[in-house]
Amino acid sequence: MVPPLVSPSWLEVHLDDPEVRIIEVTMAEDDATYRDAHIPRATWQYWKDLCWHESDREFPEPAEMATRLGKMGISDDATLVLYGDPVQFGSYAFWALTMGGHRDLRLLDGGRKGWVDAGRPVTTELPNFEPASYTPGVGDVSMRMGRDDVLAGIGKAGRLLLDVRSLEEYSGERVMPPSNFDHGAERKGRIPGANHLFFRGVVNDDDTYKSPSELRALFEEVGASEAEEIVGYCRLSHRATLVWFALHHILGYESVRIYDGSWTEWGSIVGFPIER
Repeated sequence: MVPPLVSPSWLEVHLDDPEVRIIEVTMAEDDATYRDAHIPRATWQYWKDLCWHESDREFPEPAEMATRLGKMGISDDATLVLYGDPVQFGSYAFWALTMGGHRDLRLLDGGRKGWVDAGRPVTTELPNFEPASYTPGVGDVSMRMGRDDVLAGIGKAGRLLLDVRSLEEYSGERVMPPSNFDHGAERKGRIPGANHLFFRGVVNDDDTYKSPSELRALFEEVGASEAEEIVGYCRLSHRATLVWFALHHILGYESVRIYDGSWTEWGSIVGFPIER
């Protein structure tokens, strides 16, 4: 059984496997970096086009996700490998496509950076796939939490709220991490009671995940082993998915959810409490 997290070595062996499809998911709206070099047979997707509803800040239902993937030539039984540029956009797509109902998802350990830095094969050739038949799957939204549930759970025994943003964001110094233009919410601060765990703490310098023993120690330091449920957030929830994947898919924590509205929502809602 292939685990949800696949190594670059595994993917390199399966580059020519017709049952394996690959998507590079990027923060950038243009594909210039992808065109310069990408993993062979990988297609390119801007994260919003793949993961968000066309007009709402929502996620596509399984029927819509089936349409999108089918147009890309991806069938419902394909092993779909996702990788991010930066790395957290791969885990975000993995999370969104889990809700979108794709049956066989894999995340490439290290994302684009890990692959390129290791000198693994890249190409400028653009793949061309015919549209495929795709029967919608069953979406899993159990790892998602809305603002009202977050609010109702402040101070709740057994709940660990993890803020995985930069220390500057967590402390209320900034809304965006340095050195970006500081915008995205009306207020600065954090959700009351949130513990801090910087998202980059779960990966190495090459963007591969740290070992399970290192991850376990990291999460135990912030109280994960005593928690009945864990809720993570950041600014838009990309960074939180990197931590969610480590907790749920690498360490096996069952009750891990993401507040996907994150600080862009919470920091602008009238009447919702903040802490600094």
